[in-house]
Amino acid sequence: MPDPSRRAGGGRVVVAGASGLIGRALVESLRADGVEVTTLVRRPAAAPHEVEWLTFGRPLDPAVLDGARAVVGLNGASIGRFPWTPSYKSTLLWSRITPTRALARAVRELGTDAPHFVSASAVGYYGSVPGVRLAEDSGRGETFLADLCGEWEGAALGAGPDAAVTLVRTSPVVHAEGVLKPLLVLTRLGLSGPIGRGTQVWPWISLDDEVRAIRHVIDERLTGPVNLSGPTRATANDLGFALAMRMNRPYLLRAPVWGMDLVLGADATAALLTTDAHVVPDALTASGFAFTHTTVEDAVAAAVPPAS
Repeated sequence: MPDPSRRAGGGRVVVAGASGLIGRALVESLRADGVEVTTLVRRPAAAPHEVEWLTFGRPLDPAVLDGARAVVGLNGASIGRFPWTPSYKSTLLWSRITPTRALARAVRELGTDAPHFVSASAVGYYGSVPGVRLAEDSGRGETFLADLCGEWEGAALGAGPDAAVTLVRTSPVVHAEGVLKPLLVLTRLGLSGPIGRGTQVWPWISLDDEVRAIRHVIDERLTGPVNLSGPTRATANDLGFALAMRMNRPYLLRAPVWGMDLVLGADATAALLTTDAHVVPDALTASGFAFTHTTVEDAVAAAVPPAS
């Protein structure tokens, strides 16, 4: 029989990376349902529910995780900052690897008493694979972001063979602070249009479903890789046009790949804008998860107020 303390209304959840878009929403959702949440912060703790960590090179005390139902690792510098210089690519990597290794070490030290470790990753793991349906058993790609995700997941699996580890491969989140952030500015100015050819398939997920999916992973004790991606296929044009329609703006001006390479850097363009990856949420749907926003148009409508 399942342990009732591990269901949505009981137990304690530890969250690292609680100041980011997903982390804030996850903590708010858990607390709204009466779940006790401990947040790991990289500054002196300012509240009873906060624990300082990763300062002055100190490891995470495993006792912080003792008795928790799950620990969720969401750390990482923003991939939406450009350009991706060699220095910033190093920051992207180590801002993920360092905290993930610290969490994995603490989980490993707790042994069989360790909480379920839910570690962030991204659908960038698969790279760009046009025309291929990418489920959790698909292979790793060959881009910078794919390599980063591989290292990130490897750090999480350092928790050891006896640990319950989930690798949540998140899609770009359709939110004003997520994938929509640069598109909102261009669309508002009437400068939006196809990015490259525009027909490349973009994985996506709404913020609401992202949070609900992470909670589902915890509640159902799903382990291994889990794609957090919307259930219906969408292209870059589908997302861009839905946003333009929502804001009552034109969708006309094509952005050439060479221009994006100059502004963002070739690695960022390839990983974020011209990538073609039909990622499917097989593990979620097989476990009974039901999406609130089933199309990218639904997700845009939830994230952006209609034009007045």
